[in-house]
Amino acid sequence: MSLASPEGWIRSSVAQRWPGTEPAAIVALKGDASTRRFWRVTLQAPRFRRRTAAPIPLSAIAIDLGPDDLPLYARALQLVPEPLPEPPWLSLQRYLRTIDVAVPELYVADGAARMLLVEDVGEVALFDAAGRGHAGDLYRLAVDQLLRFHLAGTKRLPPDCIAARIAYDERLFRWELEQFATIGAEAVAPGIDRGAIAPELDDLAARLGRCERVFAHRDYHGHNLFVQFGPAEPALRVIDFQDALMAPAAQDLAVLLTTRDTSRIITERIEQRVLEYYYAALIRRERSLVFKDFMESYRLCVLQHALKVIGRFVYLERNGKSGYAEYLPFALAQARRMIARGTDFPALRAALRE
Repeated sequence: MSLASPEGWIRSSVAQRWPGTEPAAIVALKGDASTRRFWRVTLQAPRFRRRTAAPIPLSAIAIDLGPDDLPLYARALQLVPEPLPEPPWLSLQRYLRTIDVAVPELYVADGAARMLLVEDVGEVALFDAAGRGHAGDLYRLAVDQLLRFHLAGTKRLPPDCIAARIAYDERLFRWELEQFATIGAEAVAPGIDRGAIAPELDDLAARLGRCERVFAHRDYHGHNLFVQFGPAEPALRVIDFQDALMAPAAQDLAVLLTTRDTSRIITERIEQRVLEYYYAALIRRERSLVFKDFMESYRLCVLQHALKVIGRFVYLERNGKSGYAEYLPFALAQARRMIARGTDFPALRAALRE
C-alpha cells in the first residue's frame, strides 16, 4: 500500500508512534459538511513488549485536514492572512490543554501530508447519551467545559493565537445570513419579500456585533462532545475546536441547546435550567452581567443561528449533500420561537408565521 494513501500514512504513523504495533482495522467514519475525513484505527499491540514501554491505546483517530486551514467564511472575508504557520487544530489543541479543556491527545502530526493521528475519545456523543436520560445533568457538564473556554480561555488567550484574530462581528454575522436571504428564506417561506427582511437581517447582525465577545468554540454541539462513562461521574471530551474564535458567549450556548434537532432532547424547561446554571457560574466568578441582557443576547444568537442553518442546509441539499433537509423544520421552529419572544423583526415574523 502506498505511503501517499491515507491507509499507508496511518500504518506508517502507527509504527512510528508505537514500534511493533499494527492497525488491526481502519474504518472510515462519517464526516459532516467540511472537507475533513476521519478514520477509526483499531490497534494491535505486539505480543511481547518491554514493561517500560508507553501504553498503547485500543484505538486512535486519523484525520485528513483537507485542503484548507481556514473555514470558508474566514477565507471569503479575508479575516486572517494566509498561509498559516501551522494548522489551527494544532495550536488550539495546545492552548486548550493549558486551560484544562478535555481535548484529544495528539499522537502524530504531519504537516506535509496534512494528516493527524489523535486520541479516540469514544463513540458516545453527548446528544445520543442525553437521549437515553439525564439530559439536564449531561448538558450541565457541557456548560462546565464551556466555562473554561469563556473564562480562563478568554483571560489567558495570547494575542497571536488564531482565535484571538478572528471575531464573530457584525460583518461575519451578516455574511452568514446571506444564504438565508438568497435561498433559505424562499425555501421555508415561498413568496417572501427579500427587500423587507434585508434591513431586519442587518439589524440582527448589528445588535449581535455589539455584544461582548469571549473565546468561543463556535461549533459547540452535542455531536462534538463525547461522553466517557467511568466508575464515578461521566466525563466529557471536546472535539472539532479548530474554528475557535471570539464570539458572544451566548453563541456557543445557542448552538449547544438549539442546533439541528436538539429540541427533541432539550425541552424549554431544560434549556432554561442550563442557561441559569451558566449564568450563576458567571456571577460566582465575579463576572458582572445583567440576566435580562444575557437572555436577550441568547435570543438573538438562537435566531441568527437558526436562520443561518436554514440557508446553509438548503444550499447543501441543492449541492448534493443529502440529509440536511430533515433539520429545516427544527431550525424554522427555533426562529419562530425567538421572534415570538420579542416585538422586533415584523417582516420576519410575518414571513415565517405558521
